[in-house]
Amino acid sequence: MRGPVAIEVLEVVDGGVEATIQDAGRPNAARLGVPPGGACDPIGLEIANLLVGNAPDLPALEIFLGGTALRALIELTLGVGGGDLGLVRGTGERIEPGQAISIAGGDTLRFTGGSDARAYLAVPGGFVGEHVLGSVSTLVAASFGGLGGRALTAGDRLAAPVPALLPEPLPWPTTGGPSRRHEVRILRGPHARPAGGTLEALTGGAWRVASADRMALRLDGPPIDTGTVELPSHGVTFGTIQLPADGRPIVLLADHQTTGGYPVIAVAISADRSVLAQLRPGDDVTFRPVSLADAVAALRALREALAAGERAVREAAAWDDLWRSAQG
Repeated sequence: MRGPVAIEVLEVVDGGVEATIQDAGRPNAARLGVPPGGACDPIGLEIANLLVGNAPDLPALEIFLGGTALRALIELTLGVGGGDLGLVRGTGERIEPGQAISIAGGDTLRFTGGSDARAYLAVPGGFVGEHVLGSVSTLVAASFGGLGGRALTAGDRLAAPVPALLPEPLPWPTTGGPSRRHEVRILRGPHARPAGGTLEALTGGAWRVASADRMALRLDGPPIDTGTVELPSHGVTFGTIQLPADGRPIVLLADHQTTGGYPVIAVAISADRSVLAQLRPGDDVTFRPVSLADAVAALRALREALAAGERAVREAAAWDDLWRSAQG
């Protein structure tokens, strides 16, 4: 049986700093040496998708820092999730994150840059991309997934299954995008030295993001004494905080390597992955240790909030359908 017909829906006018197609990634491919990848801000991806009636893990555009400009090839609805990157229509109208919008063929959208690092743009049915190892997420380092395994450039055309135009785009039932919280909650890592050692230096230090990409955040601050630990390579995960020889921490993100040999002094809790994803070069960040029970509770609360938001959007859409039917 043939799948749904895909048509071109958006043209890239300017690729910006970096724009890629991302979904929920390849969490089961580490044994092959392939990073999990997927959206750096998984909550931003979910909200963008849920706003247009998609499953939360369908492929969407991840826009990094800004500069990306797009032109609609047909009339369609788009969901905007993640951070505030100064999204405006061609008319100059400001579009806040956390809502679905309808645009006409020929309309343009531009991410002019804002206070956050990553925004997400979803279309009903999800964007079409190269399917590799169970995902269409773009892995630039390996040149596969997405659109030719690379970031988008001017002239690219993006396709999706023939999309439905949602009659009444609805806002996500929260205010705007993610908060600008720069505190990250952490669990003690397997190589943190005892009291007065590396973990205390991490949580007591003033850190600034020196550089950021899909692989990692690199931090500047008072160097932490690395000691004389020499380790064989070991598995790492999203949120792993490594301590290289220069004593300045590295925080791994979605496209992290699958193994590493630097000491792991802490791991960011899963509920704070979006906080990490929205940090920009120049941002200050602090770290706070929590218990495993606190980490589990935070993740549970986050999932419950997402489920409540999804219910609110679906119920509002159902009510709009009923109201329109009643009006004849």
